[in-house]
Amino acid sequence: MTFDFDTPVERSGSDSVKWGKYAGRDILPLWVADTDFRSPPAVIEALRSRAEHGVFGYGGPPAGLTDTVLATCADQWKWEVDPAWLVWLPGLVSGINVTCRAIGKVGDGVAVLTPVYPPFLKAPALMERKLVTISLAGDNLAGWSVDQRRLTAGLSENCSLLLWCHPHNPVGRAWRREELESVAETCLDNRTVICSDEIHNQLILAEGVQHVPMATLGPDIAARTITLLAPSKAFNVAGLGCSLAVIPDDGLRRRFRRAMAGIVPSVNVMGYVAALASWRDGGQWLAAQNDYLRDNRDYLAGRIEDLAGVTMAPVEATYLAWLDVSALDLKDPMAHFEAHGLGFSDGKEFAGRGYVRFNFGCNRATLAEACDRLAGAVEAAG
Repeated sequence: MTFDFDTPVERSGSDSVKWGKYAGRDILPLWVADTDFRSPPAVIEALRSRAEHGVFGYGGPPAGLTDTVLATCADQWKWEVDPAWLVWLPGLVSGINVTCRAIGKVGDGVAVLTPVYPPFLKAPALMERKLVTISLAGDNLAGWSVDQRRLTAGLSENCSLLLWCHPHNPVGRAWRREELESVAETCLDNRTVICSDEIHNQLILAEGVQHVPMATLGPDIAARTITLLAPSKAFNVAGLGCSLAVIPDDGLRRRFRRAMAGIVPSVNVMGYVAALASWRDGGQWLAAQNDYLRDNRDYLAGRIEDLAGVTMAPVEATYLAWLDVSALDLKDPMAHFEAHGLGFSDGKEFAGRGYVRFNFGCNRATLAEACDRLAGAVEAAG
């Protein structure tokens, strides 16, 4: 079976947040993390069939969804999950906020490793916790890693929770088992619960690399880990709002459910349908998409190698490139790139001032045009 990722899908003038931001302006939207690809045919057909049913009352997980989640965890990551561990959510960000509310008490520290996905930086304060930022070691050229001394020092600031991004958004790391073990051991030593955001776990682009769920490292780690999963990024169904938390420990799961009570709505019925079709029937499409994304990544990296003053972190996972543009010495990087027709995500929102995030989940022609514009923007900066 073949799939078409080259033919553009017209998203301007639609309900797309990504494309609507620059409506009426000649700016390519390369920011928010959804792709411009049609979702798998199996997902579209499942949604069509559900729509034809015609009744959209309150619903729960459809028959087969739980079994499909368990099979996906077992087949892809050798993770044996009990169905009692699953807690369904209307979105991953709500899971992050619920976790902050559930763990510890008002005033406790919540550690995050920066740069990082912006909701990590916002959730602690919303739940009356103290944000404790810990800088990742390295840079785009040396590579990004966790400095264990920094992590130990950060967790010692009364941190009851670590928000862990795995694979990492925005630096693109697919964390290896030995790195995960070091982080987990430090958390155990400090009695810190881990909330592991694994939403990009099916977007591994590095050859020969396997995603390792944090909760599979051992029973002690599993008992202190809340894993957040969703089909949204891998299958481009983010707008349908369906995710879940996997929480092996009964007590931790009860605390999580109590923190949800009264404030977190149910998953909509279409979200459940899309999740089932994605994980059960989307495998061939996903493999083809990941091949396309690898080629996009390699094309982008090759183009950036020719640009003085810009570096790109190696993208092991996700469809997001982290660009260091600090050497261009731009007073306002976002304004400069927008003036040259490029709508990136601003690095300062990730606690990464001097960087921008480039979403390359688009057709090749759009990517080529974006690279041409980037070259013009760099030349103008000089």
